[in-house]
Amino acid sequence: MEILLNIVLVLVGFVLLIKGADFFVDGAASLARKLKVPSLVVGLTIVAMGTSAPELAVSVSSSLTNSNSMAVGNVVGSNLFNLLVVLGVCAAITPVIVNKDVIKRDFPVSIGVMLIFGALLFTGTQSNTLDRIESVILIALLIGYMIWTVVSALKGRKNAAEEETEQKFVWWKCALFILGGVAAIVFGGTLVVDNAKALGLAIGMSETLVGLTICAIGTSLPELVTSVVAARKGESDMAIGNVVGSNIFNVVCILGISGLISPIAIDAASFTNIIVDIIVFIVVAIIGYIFCLNKKINRVEGVALVVMYVAYMAYAILREPTIQAMFA
Repeated sequence: MEILLNIVLVLVGFVLLIKGADFFVDGAASLARKLKVPSLVVGLTIVAMGTSAPELAVSVSSSLTNSNSMAVGNVVGSNLFNLLVVLGVCAAITPVIVNKDVIKRDFPVSIGVMLIFGALLFTGTQSNTLDRIESVILIALLIGYMIWTVVSALKGRKNAAEEETEQKFVWWKCALFILGGVAAIVFGGTLVVDNAKALGLAIGMSETLVGLTICAIGTSLPELVTSVVAARKGESDMAIGNVVGSNIFNVVCILGISGLISPIAIDAASFTNIIVDIIVFIVVAIIGYIFCLNKKINRVEGVALVVMYVAYMAYAILREPTIQAMFA
């Protein structure tokens, strides 16, 4: 009976995710048109922060309970999922047009902040630790990036031609769509993760394996659903902005806040795996960036990104001690 309830709640969670993303994208797009702000900027800021709420909740909760290595694994794993699966699936459904600002500014920043984070882990005052001073550095990078993005948006808005919108803009309706959409996305994502985790444990999956698969993917479901909905609605800028913005936000804000709450100390065994994962992210991010240079990610490239994630997941599962013990 409990398993049946878990299945029903997973389905309810998916419905909330899909409908929440639908309302959220409509509200964000409406706000962008009203303020004459490019959809890309909305995707990099409002949408990216909203869809990163589950990662923020998981990482902050991990810090509060001193499970700090989980905060790092959550961020790196989510960034890989965003880049390879979210962007890959969007491109596989419909080719994603890449804005020049993403190529010149945002995509390089997403790679750069991950490199900086990896460097801080190596060169910090404490070995294998992100302390509070280094966390402040990450938050300072977030503030600098947000100022850069807003200033660029204001310049673009100033130079843009005036446009009349056919539909009348209603503030309360837009706010309801955005806030209600975020609430549905976060609550739906929580339902899916919690109940899928319970199902995984019920069928004999280890907690480690559940964390690597269900939980890591589950906290990134908002990004996946929101970006796919945006792409299908012709909002390619918002779709790719959500992916790149979430990846930047995850590193500089989520890890910055988590490290401020409690210095992130990583044990030796986990540290090796995390460094490998950071290197993997940087490599696949460079590949993704090369795809973007053509100003469009086509279906073949989208499928290639998804295949890379499947290969990464196979590696991540096989390196687990419990899995290796099964083949010993």
